[in-house]
Amino acid sequence: MLPSAFPEPELFAPNTGEPALRWGVLAPGQIAGAFVGALHRCTAQRVHAVGSRSLERAEKFARDHGIPRASGSYDAVVGDPDIDVVYIAAPQSEHLALGLLAIAAGKHVLIEKPLATTATDARILVDAAREAGVFLMEAMWSRYLPQSSVIRTLIADGALGDVRSVSADHGQAIPFDPEHRLYRPDLGGGALLDLGIYPVQLASMILGAPTQITAVGGMTETGVDAYSTLVLDHGPHRHATLTTTLEVRTPTVAAIVGTEARIEMGSPFHIPTTLTLADNGFLTETLHWEDPTGLPVFDGLSWEATALARYIGEGRTESPLHTLDETVAILATIDEARRQLTA
Repeated sequence: MLPSAFPEPELFAPNTGEPALRWGVLAPGQIAGAFVGALHRCTAQRVHAVGSRSLERAEKFARDHGIPRASGSYDAVVGDPDIDVVYIAAPQSEHLALGLLAIAAGKHVLIEKPLATTATDARILVDAAREAGVFLMEAMWSRYLPQSSVIRTLIADGALGDVRSVSADHGQAIPFDPEHRLYRPDLGGGALLDLGIYPVQLASMILGAPTQITAVGGMTETGVDAYSTLVLDHGPHRHATLTTTLEVRTPTVAAIVGTEARIEMGSPFHIPTTLTLADNGFLTETLHWEDPTGLPVFDGLSWEATALARYIGEGRTESPLHTLDETVAILATIDEARRQLTA
């Protein structure tokens, strides 16, 4: 029997005791602009400095977003004593070097997903942050959205029974261009690291790390993965089926299925979206959930920023909802899938 109502989500609401941190941004681009806009509109956090290899680009970004200081140097931002936390929005090929730069300067760090291009490099970042005693988090914003809180509570309360499977897809039609970052191996391109990480992290959140990984797919002529399907074994009667592609636009939906009921996540499942809860009967009634906060699309990036500030205020050095060890394990799954695709 379905519950009579959905649980209330735990919200990372602003101005609920978290410190107002002073942020620095490295590598101003599209995702950095979306993040800073959400941060300034929806949180108590503020960006005080932006750094780029191009001073002109940094200055334009600063003007567009009301940021006091702009620099043509990453070192100037991480070395600024007025900065508490650094947000790294560079291509994933630069995450290791820039992350280590910020950690060495004693800054807390939020790195856009993926944390690094391999599990090995991610572990280097994790070890460095733990040694320095600073906070480190991958910017996997999906974990902090209201819908994720609802899902975790439903599962913990047994509303689905025993969870047996997760299915999810994420595909975008990215026209082939050998200079596009997603088609360049040197920039950490490929569907899995940029798009497929969302289905993989969902399966990890629900089922944990897989015990066996099977991947099939194909490569682009530039040598990055173009498309793939992953089947993950999570132990007896528990599995995940995940797909990703650069070649076509897929529905980008997800389902979490248990012995008593299932959750269907609306498209796109990894951003603020809707949920449907249904039991295992045929043509039975369903419950429908919509995000009560009304924050649209990229304003949802604000939840992870407030979560980070709350965790730092609590004296933590990593996110309890997306631990550093789990972050590394997710990349290890992607590493193995990519290895199979190129074998």
